[in-house]
Amino acid sequence: MKKCRIIILKKVTHFDLIEKFENPILNACNLNIGDTFISVDAKIPQNFCESAWQNLYPYVLALASGGTDIFNGWMKNKNQVVISCNDGFRPVSFLIESIE
Repeated sequence: MKKCRIIILKKVTHFDLIEKFENPILNACNLNIGDTFISVDAKIPQNFCESAWQNLYPYVLALASGGTDIFNGWMKNKNQVVISCNDGFRPVSFLIESIE
């Protein structure tokens, strides 16, 4: 099984939605742009957001298992995908790529 590198590309905070809909929480996403994680054997990297991992895991597993071109030509590099977590208040965009 290949390793996968996960890089934080973009992070947005929708303060208007948070103010209108979200109850205060103590530990919001602590990932930052440029943070890089390595997944070994398709396991969650240390200190990675567990909620985001639920969205990324199928893609990490596919790439780590040797899958390529997951989106049938959508990505320029067949060994990469860009996926966002499902946090509607603080969405984060991740680049996932298989590495040797």
